[in-house]
Amino acid sequence: MSHIVFLDSATLPVRVPRPRTSDRWTERAATREHELLDALADADIAITNKVPLYSDTLRQLPRLKYICVAASGYDSVDVAYCREHGIQVSNVPAYAASSVAEHVVACIFMLRRQMLSYSQLASSAWAASPVFCVHDAPIREIRGATLGLIGSGAIGREVTRIAMALGMRVLLSERKGRTQIRPGYTSFDSVLATSDVISLHCPLSPETQGLIGERELSMMRPTALLINTARGALVDERALEAALFSQTIAGAALDVLRVEPPHEQHRFVTGQPDNLLLTPHVAWASASAVETLALAVSANLASFMVQRTQNRVA
Repeated sequence: MSHIVFLDSATLPVRVPRPRTSDRWTERAATREHELLDALADADIAITNKVPLYSDTLRQLPRLKYICVAASGYDSVDVAYCREHGIQVSNVPAYAASSVAEHVVACIFMLRRQMLSYSQLASSAWAASPVFCVHDAPIREIRGATLGLIGSGAIGREVTRIAMALGMRVLLSERKGRTQIRPGYTSFDSVLATSDVISLHCPLSPETQGLIGERELSMMRPTALLINTARGALVDERALEAALFSQTIAGAALDVLRVEPPHEQHRFVTGQPDNLLLTPHVAWASASAVETLALAVSANLASFMVQRTQNRVA
């Protein structure tokens, strides 16, 4: 008999179809770290979106044979430990590429065209205007702007496709610190210095943690924007806060934070700068992407049960 435990089912707004071959199925809306051992004590299979499954926990779960990550990124799982100890791991690659790419482009429009500022002015200043319009923050066009992409996987490629259709120039960044530049790529520092928009699409790893900090923000143009829909820890939040308030850069759009959900006193929640567009990690969550994800998780589970594990990363 197999027991499947979904550790954080509330992260999906739809139900994952239960595989017909499963014997026991347990859904937990959320699971805290101190609850993991009890939650998975008799589980053969774990489904996790963001609940971390690291070696300290996994070594106490000898029955666990398979982890299905209900996401593309799998930095919440210690895949090295899983490979070494025979725990198979799958993810759902590229399911939200279109959804995230559209979110990125929407952020570019919102910030380049100052739509947040002008929406507020429409209710606070328009009625008193001596002329038909209200001029305030400069509106910058999207066509002709340079978009620097850090990370060129499925999402980066979809962002590139849409951006080029809008007439943007796209630069693909070489990895930070590399002196040998691959064909078709531009050095990391040059991308920072010459782009009107920087968008992050790389996985979180020891090499990319804190990828954008005070040094990198200071290299960007004062009219430039930073967009992060990947992982919050890619950005030094204190450095970004300082850059936004001092207008070292023109603005930022964040769909992710280092700790999620954030503390109610988090500086971006309580004292949100006017030039910050903050959304609660929903770039991936278009209706079609969510449905695709749910079906793919179910398919991954079914494939493991017939010993043909698909989308395997460990």
